[in-house]
Amino acid sequence: MHFHDNQRKVDYVLAYHYRKRGAHLGHGSPGHSLAVISNGETGKERQAGGPGDIELGPLDALEEQRREQREEFESNLMAAGLELEKDLESKNQGSVFVRIHAPWQVLAREAEFLKIKVPTKKMYEIKAGGSIAKKFNAVLQKLSSPLQPKVPEHSNNRMKNLSYPFSREKMYLYNIQEKDSFFDNATRSRIVHEILKRTACSRANNTMGINSLIANNIYEAAYPLHDGEYDSPGDDMNDRKLLYQEWARYGVFYKFQPIDLIRKYFGEKIGLYFAWLGLYTSFLIPSSVIGVIVFLYGCATIEEDIPSKEMCDQQNAFTMCPLCDKSCDYWNLSSACGTARASHLFDNPATVFFSIFMALWATMFLENWKRLQMRLGYFWDLTGIEEEEVSSLEHSRPEYETKVREKMLKENDKSVDDDEDKLTWKDRFPGYLMNFASILFMITLTFSIVFGVIVYRITTAAALSLNKATRSNVRVTVTATAVIINLVVILILDEIYGAVAKWLTKIEVPKTEQTFEERLILKAFLLKFVNAYSPIFYVAFFKGRFVGRPGSYVYVFDGYRMEECAPGGCLMELCIQLSIIMLGKQLIQNNIFEIGVPKLKKLFRKLKDETEPGEADPEHSKHPEQWDLDYSLEPYTGLTPEYMEMIIQFGFVTLFVASFPLAPVFALLNNVIEVRLDAKKFVTELRRPDAVRTKDIGIWFDILSGIGKFSVIINAFVIAVTSDFIPRLVYQYSYSHNGTLHGFVNHTLSFFNVSQLKEGTQPENSQFDQEVQFCRFKDYREPPWAPNPYEFSKQYWSVLSARLAFVIIFQNLVMFMSVLVDWMIPDIPTDISDQIKKEKSLLVDFFLKEEHEKLKLTDEPAQRSQGGGDRSRRSRATSSAPSGPSPTGSRASSASQHTNV
Repeated sequence: MHFHDNQRKVDYVLAYHYRKRGAHLGHGSPGHSLAVISNGETGKERQAGGPGDIELGPLDALEEQRREQREEFESNLMAAGLELEKDLESKNQGSVFVRIHAPWQVLAREAEFLKIKVPTKKMYEIKAGGSIAKKFNAVLQKLSSPLQPKVPEHSNNRMKNLSYPFSREKMYLYNIQEKDSFFDNATRSRIVHEILKRTACSRANNTMGINSLIANNIYEAAYPLHDGEYDSPGDDMNDRKLLYQEWARYGVFYKFQPIDLIRKYFGEKIGLYFAWLGLYTSFLIPSSVIGVIVFLYGCATIEEDIPSKEMCDQQNAFTMCPLCDKSCDYWNLSSACGTARASHLFDNPATVFFSIFMALWATMFLENWKRLQMRLGYFWDLTGIEEEEVSSLEHSRPEYETKVREKMLKENDKSVDDDEDKLTWKDRFPGYLMNFASILFMITLTFSIVFGVIVYRITTAAALSLNKATRSNVRVTVTATAVIINLVVILILDEIYGAVAKWLTKIEVPKTEQTFEERLILKAFLLKFVNAYSPIFYVAFFKGRFVGRPGSYVYVFDGYRMEECAPGGCLMELCIQLSIIMLGKQLIQNNIFEIGVPKLKKLFRKLKDETEPGEADPEHSKHPEQWDLDYSLEPYTGLTPEYMEMIIQFGFVTLFVASFPLAPVFALLNNVIEVRLDAKKFVTELRRPDAVRTKDIGIWFDILSGIGKFSVIINAFVIAVTSDFIPRLVYQYSYSHNGTLHGFVNHTLSFFNVSQLKEGTQPENSQFDQEVQFCRFKDYREPPWAPNPYEFSKQYWSVLSARLAFVIIFQNLVMFMSVLVDWMIPDIPTDISDQIKKEKSLLVDFFLKEEHEKLKLTDEPAQRSQGGGDRSRRSRATSSAPSGPSPTGSRASSASQHTNV
């Protein structure tokens, strides 16, 4: 964790791989393997370069060029005030780690430039509101004490330091006891990272920052160090070890997350992600309970369901038309009794109220997240972050710089203006065109695959119907295999679409990392959303709608009829499709992609390092340094995959909840594991990410809000179109003789005269018990003896108008209730808005008091200086120290003397 002198902290590490010309060129010895490079003193470890008359090969010339670029970049870092230490290149090839330390002068200068808020001397108590609220919070805290993690941040959360942006001129405001520990490790590494991002290298085509150098393979990696090992024996405790013990283990799944410690160690951006994930998981608990109650209601009322009883009644059997041409026979509706009873578990009146509840649940979740975000923003001092302040720290991406350089060389334009976007829409038009065409192609590909699975279902059903042995299980076999094919295709396309979205965003050449991330998220979400939900949308809204009728069926290709819904409706199949895809995605992505793939990568890298020539160092491998251990970890690539997985799951929970009330239960079980899985990954398997300061979760909130609104429309259509809820209501209140559902099944079945079947489609060798004159099919059509046979009946138009009316009423009612909930819950909690106002007032008072104290301290020596002797001279020396042209360090030390006084 320190330089070779065991005093200066390692704040950041740069790693690169080198290869020397020829063999046995290294003159470094193990006893002198360190070259300390600090300001004004450069270690000359490069004398082992060999004779100058050796002709350089292409690889050697490239290596020499990279070495010169590294030397220039490192000298520029030292010019910025950083101190460097690195290993000698004592072998023919190997990895070198450049350790960077930021001294106090650099930290103070950069903290002022970055407007980093730091705690002042003033502390104040956070009031919990009225006496009832205090008592309630005390009882709640006592009850939840076994669930609280044992970390220092949770011990005293009623006191808060006043915070103020760091200023070297106001050092007397801050409680600086030790300069080395005043800025925590995450802040120190963030400061160094900002310097690395803006330091230029003229030899590398004037590239700006470490990201450009890594992109050009001049350096391999750049990362801050973890705070020691997480599984080290002994009682010595660091933040990483504490996080592992109290957060990143499956054994502590029942405990709350130590959000403040997560934020302190990983930064605000990652802290907000885990806070959001924790709130989402806790909100799934009430929705899971209600979902289970709805499911149990369906189980309890299954025996009282009149339509399923009528379908299962063998005495009052309905002779149904054949399901396929030639090979399929007439059949009794009572044979589909099991499907009808099972569909009642999800197709009952309770699911309508559950859909309304889930729409309001989504609104409540988003509103509570806004409140929690504001609360965290207050405690983490994010309330003062302005957009200009954030955008001023955004540096151009390496690919953008390269594109601009190419354009300037082509146009011979030497003008440079960093504030202006130098790529016009004409420069980006080919990229936009490629984006549009590629996304259109990908969406068409997804629809084509869905259509391919439909063709598979139709042809397989026809093939299985030819065989008597498989004829009875056709529907189950086809549905199960088709859903598994859909799941495999979704998982494969998910990975492909993620890579394609990244490539398409690179083609656009966004200027900053933030713009790049936002555009990548939108593309990846669009492609993955279409990929995950298109087969579900087909079953919910299109399957069975374009079948035709007996004697006039719709055919695909030659002789294959479009598939129909089961006698109990498509809702049961929608439930099966949704549950298998949701559970399959969660289990496979969690277990294989998130656990298995990182372990395989780590094993592969370990084997590669062991077989790498010139790397073996038995003494070093026994006692590896922290930078070696961190280098072997996976690099951090951002939070997009984690958010994306949860957003798609949020869609499963909200969009089709009317067909699958148990979706929140499975989501909750997954997320309990997911929180600890992500925690373990961040603590044990990834290099430490750079601390990023942000005040919200960005574009993800807009996507969540959009899904919440879209879910209202989707659930309205699922209830109105896919389920039998509306036809039952229409029958009960318009056509039933006694106001019950008796006779509903007969009402929904139309008659067909079998003599009017097309030639060659009649059942061959019919084994049916009796001679059939009329068969039944599910639709609202006129009977054969009517003036307009087989036309849509009056009941059809009644049900259709009722369905449309329900969609409009349901959508507007739920949207109104959501807006009402949004209006009733303020975005900023009242206590937080009061505390923010109080903090501003306290800050002004504290400023005035400290300024007054400072004036008193400076006036006293001036008054005494009217006397004589050594005492007068000492007073003059003390009073003149702060005002002289001394360096920053001396000003800092004098200010700390004032603090001690």
